[in-house]
Amino acid sequence: MAAIQYYDVILKPVVTEKSMGIMEEKKYTFYVHPEANKSMIKEAVEKMFPGTKVKKVNTMNLPGKKKRRGMTIGRTAARKKAIVALTEDSADIEIFQGL
Repeated sequence: MAAIQYYDVILKPVVTEKSMGIMEEKKYTFYVHPEANKSMIKEAVEKMFPGTKVKKVNTMNLPGKKKRRGMTIGRTAARKKAIVALTEDSADIEIFQGL
């Protein structure tokens, strides 16, 4: 596979009750590219959202769920999720402001 660019790392934000609750602690949750590592995620957040400084990145691999359609059993796609903690003097991420 070709090298992953910083704009390919973050796929979309996670908008759930729990992820909205931890935003008060300056922690933001994103679905990220499955092959991205913590340093790539940190670089992508700092480049895509000016004024942000990443303090810590936690990642987790989410396996696909088993789904069934009649007799056929399959799996949904696996995903990777990252929780990005920002420093105290960092700017907030604007895409979450209206939510």
